Amino acid sequence: MAGRLAVCVDFGSTFTKATLIDLVEGQVLASASHPTTLGTDVLDGYDDCLAQLSRVDADAARAQVLACSSAGGGLRIAVVGNEELVTAEAGRRVALSSGGSVVAVLAASRALPEAAALSAAAPDVVLLTGGTDGGNAEALLGCARALVAAGWRGPVVVAGNVEAQPEVAEILGAAGVPSVRAANVVPRIGVLTPESARAAIRSMFLSHVIGGKHLSARAEFTAMVRGATPDVVLTGVELLARGLDEEHPGAGDVAVVDVGGATTDVYSVLEVDPDSAHSGSAGLSREVVATTGVARTVEGDLGMRWSAPSTVAAAGLVHLVGPAARRRDDPGALPGDEQGAAVDEAIARAAVGLALRRHAGRSRVVLGPQGRVVERTGADLREVALLVASGGVLRHGRPGVAQRVLAGSTGTEVDGGWQLPGAPRVVVDTDCVLAWTGLLAADHPGTAYRLARGMLLARDG
Repeated sequence: MAGRLAVCVDFGSTFTKATLIDLVEGQVLASASHPTTLGTDVLDGYDDCLAQLSRVDADAARAQVLACSSAGGGLRIAVVGNEELVTAEAGRRVALSSGGSVVAVLAASRALPEAAALSAAAPDVVLLTGGTDGGNAEALLGCARALVAAGWRGPVVVAGNVEAQPEVAEILGAAGVPSVRAANVVPRIGVLTPESARAAIRSMFLSHVIGGKHLSARAEFTAMVRGATPDVVLTGVELLARGLDEEHPGAGDVAVVDVGGATTDVYSVLEVDPDSAHSGSAGLSREVVATTGVARTVEGDLGMRWSAPSTVAAAGLVHLVGPAARRRDDPGALPGDEQGAAVDEAIARAAVGLALRRHAGRSRVVLGPQGRVVERTGADLREVALLVASGGVLRHGRPGVAQRVLAGSTGTEVDGGWQLPGAPRVVVDTDCVLAWTGLLAADHPGTAYRLARGMLLARDG
């Protein structure tokens, strides 16, 4: 029976969550959670979760274990590019889709006074970009020299001009900097190719970051972790949106908002019109850094616990300053009464509203060389048919919590030109299915698909 089962685990910033999955039926059999045990060994909380699952099914102790992690601050990425408008901005977008929080975007063309900025940002990985393929090699070489001069000795993903990459590897290697090469994120102006760099960042996360955070002294921790939680979730969202093949279709355009203790993440997988993606109607940034259908944004100042004070400050909720501070100081505390639940909902509503707006951007009419044009920023979510809401406040909240938290963030009547979902179906990911879908996608795609589709059969949020 153990071969029919998998235990999927998310080592979160606040809670460690584990779920027992039937690999044949694609069903959730049992779930467990425990506060993430950063103060001792991160696997202490996992052991408790596994004990809970084993009380439901003794074979859980022998099941395959697949895990993702954002514990200990998750994956911190700094982007170093030749200049900000093209390569550094492209790198920022790629880094976000790779499951990391972008803690710095630095332009080597400014000669890195950035040495101090890079040190202060304390990234886990640097994504190095610069130059188009076949273009000026000095752009990427200059970035590598500047990075070494800044004193960086951590891992680097090189994703610039492919013809310059061998020499870049030599420069980094001579300074003792570990590096891995990936396809250029901007092979030519107007084209963005994130897939190879995203895979390389995942590799660096597993080989250098997971062990480097010293979250556990036990070898099985590094063996079970397959990626950073946001990267794994994005894989799940892609499968949900696009499906596996013609016989296993996807749900179409999908957006996800995930409210955590420290951050609020928004994911979107959209079908992009090639003509609109490369037209100049949306302004210069759309022309030089192409729009991609897969996007993720991380709002590090928006969250339910550690970031609660900055959330209420950004939303102007002066009356919640005290409750927000108490949540920051005691992040493991859960609301014990209706008043506490109402405060959690208010903080979540603020976090969701701000995060969705930052991700979606807005449209406005501007006067250009060809007359009046519509300029758009962000990912246009107006036609999204499915909006998935995730996070503990939504999974464990009172009846109707999703409608209350999303109030003001959906509907065609939203003011300000925000490109928010007009009339989406809302589903709450009550079983963390998107994370489990992402973990299972490579080894058990059929199971992952059934899990994702099963979430759509659940009661709407």
